[in-house]
Amino acid sequence: MLSALILVPILSAAIVGFWPGNVTAKAARQISLVVTGGIFLWSVILMTMFNPGDVNLQFQENLPWIQAIGLTYSLGVDGLSLPLLILNGLLTAIALYCTDSNVIRPRLYYALMLLLNGAVAGAFLAQDLLLFFIFYELELIPLYLLIAIWGGKRRGYAATKFLLYTALSGALVLASFLGLVFLSGSSSFSYTETRELASLLPVAQQLILLGAVLIGFGIKIPFVPFHTWLPDAHVEASTPVSILLAGVLLKLGTYGLLRFGLGLFPEPWTILAPWLGIWAAVSSLYGAFNAIVQKDMKKMVAYSSVAHMAYILLAAAAATELALVSSVLQMISHGLISALLFLLVGIIYKKTGSRDITILNGLLNPERGLPVVGSLMVLGVMASAGIPGMVGFISEFLVYWGSLQVLPIPTILCMLSTGLTVVYFLQLVGGAFFGRLATHLTDLPTVKFTEQLPGLVLALLIVVLGLQPGWLLNLSEPITATLVTTPPNVAVKVSTNS
Repeated sequence: MLSALILVPILSAAIVGFWPGNVTAKAARQISLVVTGGIFLWSVILMTMFNPGDVNLQFQENLPWIQAIGLTYSLGVDGLSLPLLILNGLLTAIALYCTDSNVIRPRLYYALMLLLNGAVAGAFLAQDLLLFFIFYELELIPLYLLIAIWGGKRRGYAATKFLLYTALSGALVLASFLGLVFLSGSSSFSYTETRELASLLPVAQQLILLGAVLIGFGIKIPFVPFHTWLPDAHVEASTPVSILLAGVLLKLGTYGLLRFGLGLFPEPWTILAPWLGIWAAVSSLYGAFNAIVQKDMKKMVAYSSVAHMAYILLAAAAATELALVSSVLQMISHGLISALLFLLVGIIYKKTGSRDITILNGLLNPERGLPVVGSLMVLGVMASAGIPGMVGFISEFLVYWGSLQVLPIPTILCMLSTGLTVVYFLQLVGGAFFGRLATHLTDLPTVKFTEQLPGLVLALLIVVLGLQPGWLLNLSEPITATLVTTPPNVAVKVSTNS
């Protein structure tokens, strides 16, 4: 059941990319849309069969692979990975739908997008440390090529920078996994077995291994000071790639923090929790202040991701039941909101030829502007700024409520970052959408309903999940509760003594 989420897109990528004879761009696009649409529907079907009350892995698949090194093909899903799998399927389908029909080298493009989808699904499903690493590294290849070939003018620089940073991320994660297996004397890379043996190691060794995991996934997410690759990658990437990069791929890092950081090393995690809270506050404020000074809408949204992803680290550092379950909600919330914002910025750039908020003006003009796109942008920035009734509000509110007692000062600083979100997104909306329509924008091309449709779908989900967050919370709460390692008063004591 789970293998289909991995093998179908990967095999489809091989068919699209290497099928002998002529495969037209239209055929490649249709095949890719059918496959990703089917993958998304299958993940939703799995959700309907999933038992949220069972904290054990469900739909497990276990096959021996390379026994000499203890590698097994072990898959499973729980309330932590299932929402991310659904998000991966949804946003991949949207990204393919948004792709220009005249994209160059279409067979390679669609093959890489399918391969990316399968690799990300494999990382979320893997229950073997080495298997996770294989999929974690596999997704680098298609994403690097998607930026390097279909990106902007500085695509080579941005793609190379992305590759170097994320390769270092993978090296640190692998080093931690190898060290854990070696030091614990484990005979395999099984997540369950290594999790049990990790707790028997001296705390000093666990701290070193956890440090490698934190920096490795911190690069991927990314947190300050490892964030510099992200704005460059977003600015040069095409709109569909930016949707996947912000919406899904960054979540591999936050998923890794919870699964392989807190999950494997709960005791040293508690020791480092106050410092992780400070790291979250610094990253969130740094991202927010950088977003304020941007004039390029895409770069502004990219820096907002740096700020908003830090809230997940705050919740993970607090490690209360409410904070951890809300961290999953924040992952989904950020995925939907950032995908909507990057989608809309892409449409604006396509229709106006600019992303500069000092040049654009009056795009909400109902007759000659982009009124629907502007309305969706207002909704998107309101959701990102935490306006009640949308998923951004409830996810951030629960993160803060679950973290405040444990890490009061970092939580307050992150709340300040949320307030700054209003500042930079008001600059974006006020500069580009309100006022008199600029004279050089009087003959804008019409935005067709088919171009607006993905944005309408994302906006609907943002509102529905904002009104009914319990659908996601009930799915993830049982498993995230098992990750809680210490009552709040212990973490407060550690924070006070530090």
